[in-house]
Amino acid sequence: MDNHLISRAVAELGECLRAYDNTLATAESCTGGLLASTLTDVPGSSEWFKGSVVAYANEVKSGLLGVPPEVIDEHGAVSEPVVLAMAKGVLAATGADVSVAISGIAGPGGGTPDKPVGTVWMAWAWPSGTRAKRYDFSGDRTAVKEQSVMAAINGLLSVTR
Repeated sequence: MDNHLISRAVAELGECLRAYDNTLATAESCTGGLLASTLTDVPGSSEWFKGSVVAYANEVKSGLLGVPPEVIDEHGAVSEPVVLAMAKGVLAATGADVSVAISGIAGPGGGTPDKPVGTVWMAWAWPSGTRAKRYDFSGDRTAVKEQSVMAAINGLLSVTR
């Protein structure tokens, strides 16, 4: 990961959030808190970052973020309906204005023909809407997590500008 590039992107994100007096929360699964760590590496993030729920287990997705277990059962944890529910759930849990949720298969195992290693779903929620997107990243576990963090930040920039 290019730390300088990421620091600049996070600083810009913070400026966008502050401009509208908005706060941010994250719900992470496959990134295991890497996004929250990356966001808080930038000085001043306490002005706009509310917190994160690392919902690695499905029980946490349901219990803390309100993802209906039947949605996980029907679509799998790595799916559009699950990340949309995670993004909305972390807003409700934290009182933030904007959120991003990430769920994916970082590898090296866990992939299937429909959802191979590198499949990552993300969703963003903000006062006027939600959006989700599927990514197909490549590389090892670390590479998938790092690409996920950058995509999440870029997605946040697009909804906060």
